[in-house]
Amino acid sequence: MDTLETSKLLDKELYSRQLYVLGLPAMQRIQGAKVLLSGLQGLGAEVAKNLVLMGVGSLTLHDPHPTCWSDLAAQFLLSEQDLGRSRAEASQKLLAELSGAVQVSVYTGDITKDLLLDFQVVVLTASRLEEQLRVGTLCHEHGVCFLVADTRGLVGQLFCDFGENFTVQDPTEAEPLTANIQHISQGSPGILTLREEAGTHHFHTGDWVTFSGIEGMVELNGCDPRPLHVREDGTLEIGDTTAFSCYLRGGAVTEVKRAKTVSHEPLDTALLQPRVVAQSAQKVRARCLHQSFRALHKFQQLHGRPPKPWDPVDAEMVVDLAQAMGPLKGTEGEPLEEQLDEALVRTVALSSAGGLSPMAAVLGAVAAQEVLKAISGKFMPLDQWLYFDALDCLPEDGDPFPNPEDCAPRRCRYDGQTAVFGTNFQEKLSHQHYLLVGAGAVGCELLKSFALMGLGAGDGGGVTVADMDHVELSNLSRQFLFRSQDIHRKKAEVAAEATRRLNADLQVTPLNLQLDPTTEDIFGDDFFSGVNGVAAALDTFEARDYVAARCTHFLKPLLEAGTMGTRGSASVFIPHVTENYKAPSDAASEDAPDPVCTVRYIPATTEHTVQWAKGEFDDLFCESAKTINSHPQALSSPEDLVKSQKQPLLQTMRGVLTERPQTWQDCVLWAFGHWQLRFHYGITQLLRTYPPDKVQEDGTPFWSGPKQCPQPLKFDASQDMHLLYVLAAANLYAQMHGLPGSQDQTALRGLLNLLPLPDPQNLDRIFASELELDSPSGEFGCKQLHEDLKTWSKGPPLKPLTFEKDNDSNFHVDFVVAAASLRAQNYGIPVASHAETKRIVGRIIPAVVTTTAAVAGLVGLELYKVVGGPRPRHAFRHSYLHLAENYFSRWVPKAPDIQKFHHLKWTCWDRLEVPAGQPERTLESLLAHIQELQGLRVTMLLHGSALLYSAGWSEEKQTQHLSRRVTDLVKKVPGQRVLVLELGYEGEEDDTNFPRLHYKL
Repeated sequence: MDTLETSKLLDKELYSRQLYVLGLPAMQRIQGAKVLLSGLQGLGAEVAKNLVLMGVGSLTLHDPHPTCWSDLAAQFLLSEQDLGRSRAEASQKLLAELSGAVQVSVYTGDITKDLLLDFQVVVLTASRLEEQLRVGTLCHEHGVCFLVADTRGLVGQLFCDFGENFTVQDPTEAEPLTANIQHISQGSPGILTLREEAGTHHFHTGDWVTFSGIEGMVELNGCDPRPLHVREDGTLEIGDTTAFSCYLRGGAVTEVKRAKTVSHEPLDTALLQPRVVAQSAQKVRARCLHQSFRALHKFQQLHGRPPKPWDPVDAEMVVDLAQAMGPLKGTEGEPLEEQLDEALVRTVALSSAGGLSPMAAVLGAVAAQEVLKAISGKFMPLDQWLYFDALDCLPEDGDPFPNPEDCAPRRCRYDGQTAVFGTNFQEKLSHQHYLLVGAGAVGCELLKSFALMGLGAGDGGGVTVADMDHVELSNLSRQFLFRSQDIHRKKAEVAAEATRRLNADLQVTPLNLQLDPTTEDIFGDDFFSGVNGVAAALDTFEARDYVAARCTHFLKPLLEAGTMGTRGSASVFIPHVTENYKAPSDAASEDAPDPVCTVRYIPATTEHTVQWAKGEFDDLFCESAKTINSHPQALSSPEDLVKSQKQPLLQTMRGVLTERPQTWQDCVLWAFGHWQLRFHYGITQLLRTYPPDKVQEDGTPFWSGPKQCPQPLKFDASQDMHLLYVLAAANLYAQMHGLPGSQDQTALRGLLNLLPLPDPQNLDRIFASELELDSPSGEFGCKQLHEDLKTWSKGPPLKPLTFEKDNDSNFHVDFVVAAASLRAQNYGIPVASHAETKRIVGRIIPAVVTTTAAVAGLVGLELYKVVGGPRPRHAFRHSYLHLAENYFSRWVPKAPDIQKFHHLKWTCWDRLEVPAGQPERTLESLLAHIQELQGLRVTMLLHGSALLYSAGWSEEKQTQHLSRRVTDLVKKVPGQRVLVLELGYEGEEDDTNFPRLHYKL
């Protein structure tokens, strides 16, 4: 099997989010890979789209069959104009447009051994079993990775054969564990104690580790990987350290990932002795689905066609064929004594004629991820069969199934969908109006599904998509509705245009807005009264919380999905049926920064060092420039400078210079001085105040636990990070002052060797100012600073530099990388890589299109249920998947919590509705009406944060408010139909959340 010559470099900005998941070595292998994909119905199109977006080297398409009407319900690369054309040829152009870096070609001949040998991976979709066995045998014999993927209605299967000795280079998605060391004992075994900030570490017995940055027991630094044994007290045995030097301080222990080998059986063997990926309780069902697919293949072989939609006669024939096959074999070759679930096989057969977009999305995502595993050796492959079914989308037991006439083909683009759900259901879909919040990666996939499903494609229907962001280059590897020419355009507008091209009947309205309190005049009562439901594709818990609260307020179903790397989730929330959306318990701290004092003086983690470095960038090159530009009055006198509270910031910006820089050498002098201040002098001064042996009042060492005693660095221009810091800082300082910079590291190294060390008095002045050690009057150094800064104000305005995380050529990221690295070296903390620094400082969420497509498909399946009409809670499913570790879970949502107070019972979905009446109610009449309805005395009434009534007010104040109209007491939003008021009752407890009062205007 050949690989492509990758002559051009990987576009790291385009694939930036994907690189955080797969890593550069895996991406380079993917870029050089050649894949053959046979079968271009809906499932094949999904696999192809995912592989092209993820940057596979070349993709060869094979499907000589003509496009037919039933393809269009799931195949987004085809349209009515392609009817009769070869699916592969009709799909090639649009696929090629997704990425100019991927060679997309069409093969029209038969699949032969000679052809297969030219590829690393071969994928068959929508293929006959005879073809699968023939191609699978050839691939297994010649070391070509082989996959089979198929969907039949609401059931899908995936099979992987990567050979008998397939090496997985990196089995897991998680970054190697790293923790800071507190102590290592000499002995056999040596006992390693981790620092407290590591908390409950995640090392396990059998993990292999290496060490770095240790002082004293230096023999461990960079040693060959050693196995761990975790003791009951959480300390770690690391082998014999008897002959090593005594441990002094610092260092980190880092996990070393080790390759694993897997062995796969060929298809002919695995067909009768299937190893299925499923939770224990689902294995019997998975094997029954396995038999169902075998029976469907047999039916096709006997009759030359698949079973007709919802045809009971054909379905019974499939059941009989499944029964006749006999038992499957277990892992040891023994017959499995399992009763065939005839009802399940029958249901599969009845609904098997259709092709559904959400099912294609889910199976196509998993299949594409397995292709990438085969190419890259990244993550464990499936072992070996995966079955997925969403038969819970069908009517409940006792409800009538669709009839054959209602599901018969009508030469319509929805034929593949009506074959499962019928034309009456299709009509319901077409009249829906949905709000989609977010047009990013998940949002684009949802819009594709909406177009193929026909959601909102009829009279009165439509989709409104809201997103205020612009298209960026990094979006193009996951968001397939966007192209390079769309960069800098509004996402909502581009996505709406592209969706209309998929289905011209779909009414898509873009709004370049976000949903938050500032847009409630637009997304208010009038808007939500015309919406049937909401789909949320957002990337922060804060935004999800807000949208969920609006859905609870307006009693609208909410479909929600999110991803993190190869992890993804999809959830559904139905008024009065399920619980409402709640962010994870740890989400409140997701965006919360670490305490300033921790980041500034006693960092304990890699994240702290990066946060500190980013703060340095902002203060030195942005805030200081803004201050000088916008606060000239602060420079009018030393006293005004003190009052401005900007003295420390400006002291640091001026640094060791006494006047505004005029040359590149001035900027280098400033940068070198700042290096000395931050990484040598400042640390030395800190240790004078808090020496290494300092003991606190309780007798414990000051430098203990998470507080690692720092060590000053000595500047060395031959050290890459030392030089990078000065290079980046000098260039940024030059940019801020409108001066030319330089990238000549050799010249810089020579210049630095000639520069004297900065005057300690200058460094002391800056350090004292930053620590606010000056006198109460602020006179220490302030007069001189005031005089020096006059030269800055006389020149042209400074240019504040706004940090750009996706530009590696302007020294922004270089500065943060170098500063964080040096800070980590000061405190003996593991150093963040360039990529990890960008991820932390840019708050970048690792992402791949496979996970995105999968969760969008799972949302689409729940949408079928929501649109279908009232369903009991057990019909709905929350979902979670982890593609890297082959974990898939679906479960029934919880019921809403019931709250009680006296005789009242309610859930989060309940409210007390009161009409304003004619004439409009006064506050007194409203309170009396509530007491009459509830039988309880109201003691407090709130509108937002405004207190409208309190039983604790004076009698005079109560009298003044009670006689006024309710609407005179509140501030209304234009177009508002309802005032939402919060109630408090006599005798309530502090944690009681009563139903809101909806006062209808």
